[in-house]
Amino acid sequence: MSELDRRAFLARTAQSCFGVTLGSSMATLFSNSAQAAAIKSAGGGKAKHVIYLFMSGGMTHVDTFDPKESAGSPIMGDTRAIATNVAGIQFGHWLPQLAKQADKLAIIRSMNSTQGAHGPGRYFMRTGYTQRASIVHPAAGGWINRLSKPLNQTIPSYVTISCGNDHPGAGFLEPSLQPLPIGSPMEGLKNSKKQRNVTESDFKKQLELRKLLDAEFDAKYHAGHKTVRAYNEVYDSAVKLMKSEDLHAFDLSDESPVTHKLYGESQFSKGCLLARRLVEKGVRSVEVELGGFDWHNDNFQQAADKLPILDQAMSALLIDLKAKGLLDSTLVVLATEFGRTPKVTPDGGRDHFPKAFSTILAGGGIKGGMVYGETDATASNVADKPVTASDFNATIGHAMGLHFDETIYSASKRPFKMAGRKGSVIKEVFA
Repeated sequence: MSELDRRAFLARTAQSCFGVTLGSSMATLFSNSAQAAAIKSAGGGKAKHVIYLFMSGGMTHVDTFDPKESAGSPIMGDTRAIATNVAGIQFGHWLPQLAKQADKLAIIRSMNSTQGAHGPGRYFMRTGYTQRASIVHPAAGGWINRLSKPLNQTIPSYVTISCGNDHPGAGFLEPSLQPLPIGSPMEGLKNSKKQRNVTESDFKKQLELRKLLDAEFDAKYHAGHKTVRAYNEVYDSAVKLMKSEDLHAFDLSDESPVTHKLYGESQFSKGCLLARRLVEKGVRSVEVELGGFDWHNDNFQQAADKLPILDQAMSALLIDLKAKGLLDSTLVVLATEFGRTPKVTPDGGRDHFPKAFSTILAGGGIKGGMVYGETDATASNVADKPVTASDFNATIGHAMGLHFDETIYSASKRPFKMAGRKGSVIKEVFA
């Protein structure tokens, strides 16, 4: 069975168990205490969790975190540069609330990519590898799941929210490391409770019957076939999660009206709120996606519609994490697949632009109130300290205290690393 066929099989199997993939029970990978201690100390990072906010479609850098006030209307259009709470750092005027949080942010203005199409661009940014038909590489959350210990044995260590079906997840790694996908944060974890007419005794009988029916098949194939083993693991993980005391973490109705107002009413806002709740329960990695940044036309009207959603939700997340004492241990990441053309098109839009764009890091040992790298006067080229997707992923690994440069072999015995082939840590962004 090929790698892609295996992933498709697992996805179909997962849908039969209240929409989950596989739980992240990794205790057996860390039976060696010396190995666990080494991983804990590697990199010197302070972060125990990461909340990864992905802006799908290619977020414009000129209108957000890299405005060029002196470039004039051919570049800036309707966007104005505004001051932040850090002297010398300006944002686009669409982000007034994040401007008040700039002292918490490390703004990387020198990102660049080799991928100018959406799918390959998203894949490259998330994994640090170019997309191939023969293999699926792990996203940052998959690597974190592989290279760290779980903090909660009954709730998955890796969750994606509103990320769609093309997300690489844990790629070629063990099925138990795949993320738990949540489609709508407002609906939470669907079908996660027994039906009312099913007693605990009846439920146990159903599980025992399934094992009995599968016994002969398991005896012949289970020990040596990863995909068959995963078929059983999905049920075991689902049952464990159903019985977890922390299942209520997926229910946003527990939050106060004040908190809901702070985050806002959009699906992305609720995804950020859910991410905070999951981090509180020990989830290592949560990714929340906000789509709709492909602004080939009407760039400034779309900026007026979309950027306030990002502005409010991410600001609320930073404020909330800080108030709960979680920001120092939680790395907050904002990323996208590429930027947009600095020069406004005749249609009032901006086209795909992988040559230069911006990302953000905050919390988790990051030095706030700083800019790393820069673009030229028109935001068209990286002028200093270029950063690749591999560098970005290596930096996330470092923040998490992982052996991000450890070689892991795929089923085809090919070597891969979280840091990609040549990824280097951006050490200047750490306090």
